[in-house]
Amino acid sequence: MPEPTKKEENEVPAPAPPPEEPSKEKDAGTTPAKEPSKEKEAGTTPAKEWSLGESPVGEEQDKQNANSQLSILFVEKPQGGTVKVGENITFIAKVKAEDLLRKPTVKWFKGKWMDLASKAGKHLQLKETFERHSRVYTFEMQIIKAKENYAGNYRCEVTYKDKFDSCSFDLEVHESTGTTPNIDIRSAFKRSGEGQDDAGELDFSGLLKRREVKQQEEEPEVDVWELLKNAKPSEYEKIAFQYGITDLRGMLKRLKRMRRVEKKSAAFAKILDPAYQVDKGGRVRFMVELADPKLEVKWYKNGQEIRPSTKYIFEHKGCQRILFINNCQMTDDSEYYVTAGDEKCSTELFVREPPIMVTKQLEDTTAYCGERVELECEVSEDDANVKWFKNGEEIIPGPKSRYRIRVEGKKHFLIIEGATKADSAEYSVMTTGGQSSAKLTVDLKPLKILTPLTDQTVNLGKEICLKCEISENITGKWTKNGLPVQESDRLKVVHKGRIHKLVIANALIEDEGDYVFAPDAYNVTLPAKVRVIDPPKIILDGLDADNTVTVIAGNKLRLEIPISGEPPPKAIWSRADKAIMEGSGRIRAESYPDSSTLVIDVAERDDSGVYHINLKNEAGEAHASIKIKVVDLPDPPVAPTVTEVGDDWCIMKWEPPAYDGGSPILGYFIERKKKQSSRWMRLNFDLCKETTFEPKKMIEGVAYEVRIFAVNAIGISKPSMPSRPFVPLAVTSPPTLLAVDSVTDTTVTMKWRPPDQIGAAGLDGYVLEYCFEGCTSAKQSDENGEAAYDLPADNWLPANKDLIDKTKFTITDLPTDSKIFVRVKAINAAGASEPKYYSQPILVKEIIEPPKIRIPRHLKQTYIRRVGEAVNLVIPFQGKPRPELTWKKDGVEIDKNQINIRNSETDTIIFIRKAERSHSGKYDLQVKVDKFVETASIDIQIVDRPGPPQSVKIEDVWGENVALTWTPPKDDGNAAITGYTIQKADKKSMEWFTVIEHYHRTNATITELVIGNEYYFRVFSENMCGLSEDATMTKESAVIAKDGKIYKNPVYEDFDFSEAPMFTQPLVNTYAIAGYNATLNCSVRGNPKPKITWMKNKVVIVDDPRYRMFSNQGVCTLEIRKPSPYDGGTYCCKAVNDLGTVEIECKLEVKVIYQGVDTPGQPVFLEGQQQSLHNKDF
Repeated sequence: MPEPTKKEENEVPAPAPPPEEPSKEKDAGTTPAKEPSKEKEAGTTPAKEWSLGESPVGEEQDKQNANSQLSILFVEKPQGGTVKVGENITFIAKVKAEDLLRKPTVKWFKGKWMDLASKAGKHLQLKETFERHSRVYTFEMQIIKAKENYAGNYRCEVTYKDKFDSCSFDLEVHESTGTTPNIDIRSAFKRSGEGQDDAGELDFSGLLKRREVKQQEEEPEVDVWELLKNAKPSEYEKIAFQYGITDLRGMLKRLKRMRRVEKKSAAFAKILDPAYQVDKGGRVRFMVELADPKLEVKWYKNGQEIRPSTKYIFEHKGCQRILFINNCQMTDDSEYYVTAGDEKCSTELFVREPPIMVTKQLEDTTAYCGERVELECEVSEDDANVKWFKNGEEIIPGPKSRYRIRVEGKKHFLIIEGATKADSAEYSVMTTGGQSSAKLTVDLKPLKILTPLTDQTVNLGKEICLKCEISENITGKWTKNGLPVQESDRLKVVHKGRIHKLVIANALIEDEGDYVFAPDAYNVTLPAKVRVIDPPKIILDGLDADNTVTVIAGNKLRLEIPISGEPPPKAIWSRADKAIMEGSGRIRAESYPDSSTLVIDVAERDDSGVYHINLKNEAGEAHASIKIKVVDLPDPPVAPTVTEVGDDWCIMKWEPPAYDGGSPILGYFIERKKKQSSRWMRLNFDLCKETTFEPKKMIEGVAYEVRIFAVNAIGISKPSMPSRPFVPLAVTSPPTLLAVDSVTDTTVTMKWRPPDQIGAAGLDGYVLEYCFEGCTSAKQSDENGEAAYDLPADNWLPANKDLIDKTKFTITDLPTDSKIFVRVKAINAAGASEPKYYSQPILVKEIIEPPKIRIPRHLKQTYIRRVGEAVNLVIPFQGKPRPELTWKKDGVEIDKNQINIRNSETDTIIFIRKAERSHSGKYDLQVKVDKFVETASIDIQIVDRPGPPQSVKIEDVWGENVALTWTPPKDDGNAAITGYTIQKADKKSMEWFTVIEHYHRTNATITELVIGNEYYFRVFSENMCGLSEDATMTKESAVIAKDGKIYKNPVYEDFDFSEAPMFTQPLVNTYAIAGYNATLNCSVRGNPKPKITWMKNKVVIVDDPRYRMFSNQGVCTLEIRKPSPYDGGTYCCKAVNDLGTVEIECKLEVKVIYQGVDTPGQPVFLEGQQQSLHNKDF
């Protein structure tokens, strides 16, 4: 029964005596403490203070002793708190480390002795940190997902060398609102193993001693409080265990305070009883009687005031003050007190759990070995806490235990998988209110031998498998020659159900013997004999894959072949059906117990061949063949032959030596020397694998000789005879890029590029040769991928009698329609180079290439340009001879005065400087070569801004809305209409505001108009070029009238706003720089709006592209584009309306800058500049 006890703050506990009784602890979790509860007393007192026979110590003396021991290590102590079921709570303790050389030791306890370090897991976490700046150690205890049985008293102890400090605090766990408490009594007996799923459960079951189960009789309900008051101190532990008291020390503390003599109270006529006891779920009644009924009474639990609720009910009856506590739970087990004025009286409430009774007893059971046994009992409560015992010792189930416990409501089962004779015992079950026992008897079944062991004879290295089958699934023991068989990687004992096997992989000679299998618990044996035989074997692992042994001529060969067999076999060596005898000859055999040796002294070339070895014993025969190869240095090669000579190189060839020494030729070394020198120089340091070689870096015109060395695995042969002397001198490489330049009916013009390599002999000229088709046979392509031709020299005709220096030549006097092959050679002092062939025969006829027009990708769809932009299209084509080109627009010949057409041999260009809408249409191009014709078409579309809609009408006016309709414009600008822009204007101001943009329909409703205003509307058309220049306005206006009373506008006389034109800002004389735009500005006002006219030197400026005129809000601007000195003069702005005319003038002077000199008026030209100035397009 968890019971919080009151503790004085800063009290240092004395060491507690070791407990003997088990106590129940609960899970815990991690949220900050919500409400600090009244601190409890922490610590214990010597055992003599718990004796009820001695006089108690006064309360004032206890406080004095407690306050005298101040905290010496804690700077922040953990505070008590409350938490709801399933929530988390955290307790924090801090220790100052300024005077500490190392980390202090901190322990957390629950109750008086349970160390929580072993309970850390999913419900409890302990954490510690260190802050270097403040040098403070922080220790945290986090309780996760709290349960009701976690409530109780906790203690934190810190030690450092000879220093010690302690602090106690309480945890209260309340039920969640609206839920029924789920009481798991079994958790009180639950074992908490580290690393398991239940790690972190705060229970004491791991500390329970194994006790023998004693038969207990049901006793009537007793008052534990009265038992403790009347019992001797030596019987406290026994009573605590028997009635489930978990906080014995706290209960004795309360008992000690009850014995104190209470002073007579002036406020209370009757105080609370010292203690109350109630069963869990019951109701308790506290009552005090006041001396003065006017005094205010307050009730407290653990220092916290109790508020009225469904659980706590207050009653007033005269001077009596009554407190009812409904549905008492274990968390209500606490200290309560009531205050009246400055006085208070206290009491203790003990909540007791009802005992669990055994309603269905265990029954005696008999079973056979290997069977599954279930022992069943039934208790009075669902999911009650039940303990099982075997012969008086508690059964603790676990992952490695054969015992399992299953609970189904009130039924509890003990399950034994695969029962053995050792399971025969008396089993009992014990609850808090009763117990039951029964006997289990496990006997052996009669054993039958279904398959006995059989004797076996196996070859060496094979698998031995001894197999037997018995009627029962029991274990057994294997022995060999009376000794137990030990398992290893090679020897395996297999037990699968009723079958037992002994498997020996790779049988050895020592595996022979008598094997016996003896089933456990039965006096039965199954014998078998095993015999291992070994036929003779020849071990050739040390030889090559083809069993070849190589020996160098002149060396001694000693070939040792390992052999095996039992008994040792006899070895016989032979060669070509002739036995090799043992003795002292040059070739002889030697025999040993585990090997046979062939010895050849001073190996010779004739000793090469196949040697046979034969083994024979009682178990069988073995045969093997070994090839012995005698190797020597190779013979020297024959003299090499020089086949080709270059400027500093040559190509030499040779034949392999007649005898390779019995070992393959690995390669060759090559040496050369000048003919008149005796010093040979090696040309390659890496072996040459081929029988050809190309020496380089020789001096042109000097005679050389070369020779060869053959190399095999044994060494290097003697040198070959020297080659015939040769002198390096090379012709040029063939000419390159031979191509046809042009062909006529009687001539062919060829062109080529010079050779890539020209030797020291230089290049004298070229010879161009040709032959007619029909006298050639094609040969394979050369390295350039061009076809070569194998012809007699007489068939090739020279085109030029003398050498030519140029790389272009025309072959004349050729018959028409004939085909010729052409080649060219480069000539120098060394002779003619390799010819360069043209890749295919050439037809002597002017070639007609059919025309082909290649329309660019962007012209395959409609080509769109705006009015005023330039059109410049290039269309390439092909065709020979030069084709005839014809352009048509919409089937009519193009007017070359409006559209410029320029043709070349490879393309045609159509150019329009300033496009107009009339230039839109389909343009057809025709390219003609002889009778071949190719045509193509291009669509050109010149677009402009559209015209305004034809008409705009107001269809309806209602409320603040106006419905408009209009008809599309007549002129769409040669492009599709993409939308409309609608504007409105108040009749008073006539300022236009855009209402809708990019609108696609021809009707719209204008909303949110101002009531009382009168509006006009206009619509712009829009296409890909933009909005139309003008808009169509409604003829009528739309009046947004108010609903209800009609307002009549007062009649005012119209004000005359008419005004003759007047310049408010005059023109100013201006200087401009030639080539840079210049502007003239002035401002004018007048009503009606005056018409503005610009003049230069009294001449009106009309449609001159060099001038641009603007007028916006009365500001008039004239822009002169890139003026020249001739644009200088007097400019005049003239404003005219119905009321008058006004003019204003200014002078413009244009300066020309030449080499930094400003020259106003007529330019002054420097030398060489006048001509370039006149060429400019001003």
